[in-house]
Amino acid sequence: MSNHPSPELFFDTINAYQKSAALKAAIELSLFTAIGTAPKTADEIAAHCRIAQRGARILADFLVTLGFLAKSENRYALTPDSATFLDQKSPAYVGAAVEFLDSAHIRNCFDELPDRVRAGGAPLSRDSVLNPDHDAWIKFARGMAGLQFMPAKLLATQVLAAYPNNPPLKILDVAAGHGMFGLAFLQQNPSATVTGQDWPAVLNVAKENAARFHCLDRYQLLPGSAFDVDLGQNYDIILLPNLLHHFDAPANIALLKRLHAALKPGGQLVILEFVPDENRVTPQIPARFSLVMLATTPAGDAYTFSELNQMLQAAAFRNIKMSDLASMPSRILTATK
Repeated sequence: MSNHPSPELFFDTINAYQKSAALKAAIELSLFTAIGTAPKTADEIAAHCRIAQRGARILADFLVTLGFLAKSENRYALTPDSATFLDQKSPAYVGAAVEFLDSAHIRNCFDELPDRVRAGGAPLSRDSVLNPDHDAWIKFARGMAGLQFMPAKLLATQVLAAYPNNPPLKILDVAAGHGMFGLAFLQQNPSATVTGQDWPAVLNVAKENAARFHCLDRYQLLPGSAFDVDLGQNYDIILLPNLLHHFDAPANIALLKRLHAALKPGGQLVILEFVPDENRVTPQIPARFSLVMLATTPAGDAYTFSELNQMLQAAAFRNIKMSDLASMPSRILTATK
């Protein structure tokens, strides 16, 4: 192993946009779906996707170098991850998330990153993602449902293990978005009911998904902001997936106090978040997520367990615990009233 300085990391990082562009192109062209379960030649991929053979070959080779495809004797095959997440025929397909993750709004935020670093966050303006009318959240709800299918299922399985025999649980899904987290609980417990809370336009997507999963009769809508809408009372479980990172600690404590009041005595709050280690640089995905919050929100962050623990204690929660979510980068925090 050479100890000499190398510019490889610089070139790999500065050219990283090429990787995302190649992946986005492959998704838009349905290249992964074209390959499917049987390895294909570049000619076969080109015919299926109605693209040039040269384009199919070069793009497929590039995806091999990234690890999205495997190549043997001039035939391309999906890797296990690509077969699970990038073939449109898979129930865990996540390709639609590109519409949100690579949207013009998100890219513009990173184009302005020097200004965001100088200011310590994004300006709170009409174009802020915290604006309830921002179309980013419609894109998020529609695009991220597939990406959250597996985490939602794993979370429901892990939490419901403490509730044997399918008791009639009353569940609140805060900032429900696409609704996948609450719906996963309904699918695994036929006696449960879920109230999905979010901004009105976003809840339309959750309602569509509830109908698609045949759970609409047990899924209620609560439009409005989680910070001021009447949340109701006596919930057995309150789900809080992927929300706290958008706000600073005082705002989160105020929200957590509202959720504490909405729970029944002994009720459980279930949080899903990117939680970096206390050193803030591991694991890689949660550690890097802080930069996303710096670029896109005025004061959001990826909080460590000690920080989240302090917020929960300030809101009078007890029995605060953290656990991993299978092979996912997110972590689960549970707390009781």
